[in-house]
Amino acid sequence: MSQSQILLEVGTNELELVEFYIDEADGYRGFYGINVSKVVEISRSQPITAMPQMPHPSVLGAFPFRDGRIVPLIDISKFLNKGGVVSEDPRIIITEFNKTHTAFLVSGVTRIHRISWKQVEAPTPLLLEISGGSITAVVRLEGRVVFVLDAEAIVAAMNPALSVKMDENRMEALPDRKYHILHADDSVSIRRLVADLLNNAGRYDVTQANDGEEAWNLLLRYKQQAEDNNIPISNLVQGIITDIEMPNLDGLTLCRYIKEDHLLKDIPVAMFSSLISTSLAHKCKSVGADAQFAKPDLQGISDKMYELIQANQA
Repeated sequence: MSQSQILLEVGTNELELVEFYIDEADGYRGFYGINVSKVVEISRSQPITAMPQMPHPSVLGAFPFRDGRIVPLIDISKFLNKGGVVSEDPRIIITEFNKTHTAFLVSGVTRIHRISWKQVEAPTPLLLEISGGSITAVVRLEGRVVFVLDAEAIVAAMNPALSVKMDENRMEALPDRKYHILHADDSVSIRRLVADLLNNAGRYDVTQANDGEEAWNLLLRYKQQAEDNNIPISNLVQGIITDIEMPNLDGLTLCRYIKEDHLLKDIPVAMFSSLISTSLAHKCKSVGADAQFAKPDLQGISDKMYELIQANQA
């Protein structure tokens, strides 16, 4: 399966989800999902080589992939504390996000579903706690519940170097004023990190939204406030940073809404997502995004947003 064959049209507020399952020793079958945009290939199980100093019991080893690339293989069942994949014919889901290739061993793959982000529900606090933060969303499909895995959180748990971070050693002069940034991301952990890092950088005051719909509603309020007081919208919000994958309204559609609005269109919008790659950057540009950065490069997007805001205010 080639990623280029399954890309959706831009700004339709839809996603395609690869549904897979994990069979447990007691006979229970759990259903899970991952965004097709992260999937490079689905293949059968293959020989792997053990890695020295395995970072986690769920890392089974590694195998050669394209261009001589060595890809680590994670047993999703072990990571979720379910004992390990049970299957006579398991599948490997090879992914690419955060500029990194990772493979996940699963019991089997069911199918690809095209759904609206409106069908995607945020997990409850209890589910987040039970899953250890490894579930990012819930979808009800054909009478069953499908848990959407937070693949970025799983990989970051294996390799902390892939976590969102700022350059703590950079020394910068504080600006004359702080800029108000609206940040939208459905991940609780990412929102917390981004807010802490950007606020502590001294450049920004950050307001956050749980998804694109909440961000859009906030922007409509700012717009109404600007119109009521006859002031520029740039007095209220100077920049927007948004994830792409979000329930209710995805980041690409949010960006399209902003750039099609006569009052909001000049606000710089930066896409900050694990999905950013050469093959997907054109999607961001097609909806008018001013910048796009792959997680975990928060320093890059912070610098670029500062540059865009200053240029916009000149």
